[in-house]
Order: sequence, then structure tokens, then C-alpha cells
Amino acid sequence: MAKKRKNNENKDEIKKQLAHLKDQLKQQSKKEKPNKVSKAAEKPNKVSKAAEKPNKVSKAVKKPNKVSKAVKKPNKVSKAEKEKQKKAAKAEKEKQKKAAKAEKEKQKKAAKAEKEKQKKAAIAEKEKQKKDAIAEKERQEEAQKTEEEKYEEEFSDEQIRNFQIEKMDMDRITNKVCEIVATFEDEGMFQTDLLKKLKLSSRDCSRLALRLERRGLISREKILQKGRWTYKLIIEQTPISLESLHDSPCLTCPVEQKCDVTNVYPEPSPLYCQLIEDWVITEFSKKKL
Repeated sequence: MAKKRKNNENKDEIKKQLAHLKDQLKQQSKKEKPNKVSKAAEKPNKVSKAAEKPNKVSKAVKKPNKVSKAVKKPNKVSKAEKEKQKKAAKAEKEKQKKAAKAEKEKQKKAAKAEKEKQKKAAIAEKEKQKKDAIAEKERQEEAQKTEEEKYEEEFSDEQIRNFQIEKMDMDRITNKVCEIVATFEDEGMFQTDLLKKLKLSSRDCSRLALRLERRGLISREKILQKGRWTYKLIIEQTPISLESLHDSPCLTCPVEQKCDVTNVYPEPSPLYCQLIEDWVITEFSKKKL
């Protein structure tokens, strides 16, 4: 409580002092006269005199002339700086020149590499096209292969020459084929027509034709017939048959030992033998019938 009372007393004292100070300020403001203000207003005249002093300052301003001499020193520095800048510019120029040269070399190498790449790609593409063309050609050739060509690849020459058709006399059928093909002379006949006449399978007829070609009795010509590849058979050599000697007058001729193509008439010779002539005419007539 004592402390609180003391604080209140201090506050009252402060308030009294503030009120006293306010009164003093009011009294002082009333006592001030205009004359003093005017005198204070006249003071700028003194200031004006002081304002005139810049003339002296101007002399001091002239001092920079001395400084200007010192300022002239940078000419030497500027020359060194100029040399430095020149060297730096030259170095930069060289650097740019080297960079440009390096870039040019890089572009040149890149262009060369691209050209090589394109060249290799073109060669690879050409090789690919070549391989594709060969493959396509082989495919087309494979599609055009006849049964005979397939058999030729499948069987050896010896197997073809020794080919046998079951339950058939190969010599007899060989002679028969040659006789049939010989009737068409140089025009030849289609293999498809031959197998129909012999009533053989396509496989057997093809292998039989190959057998006769290997023996040199016929020749085969590949030909397209009705959209299919086949062969035309042409007679090359008619095989000798004992049947051709049947009823031959030479077998029972009494002068057969004296007969020779070099003999001159009236000696016996097959070139002007009436018996042979009659026999040929008779055999030819039989074949026509």
C-alpha cells in the first residue's frame, strides 16, 4: 500500500510540473516582440555577404588544373590498356578462328561420315535388292519347275538310267516309246500325250522320258501348254529291234557271204538286191495296214 501511495504522489508531482511548464511557455510567447523578429529577418544581409564569398571558392575551384595534370597520366595507362585490349581482341579473334576451323572440320567429318553411311546404306540396299531378286527368281524358277526337273534333283544319273517300271519289260516299252515319238518326226509330241497312250502315271512317264534322254534316244524341249510347263519329246535315235529283221531275205540268202556294198553289178550287193527291195515294200505295206 505504501508503494502504491508513493507512486500516486509521484504522478501528481509530475502533473504539477507539466502544468507549470505549460504556463511558462504561454507567458514567453506573449512577451516576444515583432522588432526582434525583424532583426532576425535582417540577418540574411550578413548571409548575402557570406554568399559573396564563392568568389574565393572559385579560386579554389581552379585548383583542379593541377589535378588535370595528374589526370593526364592515364594516357600511359590507356596505352597499356589499349595494348592489352588489342592482345585480348587478337587472342579472341584467334580463338574464334580456331573454333570456326574446328567447327568446319567437325562439319566436314560429320558430312564425310554421313556420306560414308549413305554409301554403305546404298550398297547394303543394293545387295539386299540383289538377294531379293535372286530369291524371287529362284522362287519363280521353283514354281516353274516340272516334275522331271524335280526328279533330276532328287535322283542321280545312274538311278534314272536304271529306272524300272514294275511288271514291265523296259526294253520293250523303250522301243514302243521310240516308235510312237518317231511317228511325229521333228515336230515331236507332248509328254502328256505320251503318258495317255501308254497309260502310265505322270511320275513314271516323267522318269521314263528322263531315262530315254540319258540314253540319247530322245531329246526334251521345255514348253508351256495350257498354263502348265511340260516337255515336247523329239526322236533322236530309233533303237534296233530284232523284229525289224523278221522275214529278212538276208538271213537265208545263198550268196550272203559274197554280198557286199562295194560289189559292182552283177555281183551281189544290198544296194541293188531285188529280194531286199521286195521285202521292204511288203513290210512297209504291213505297217500301213
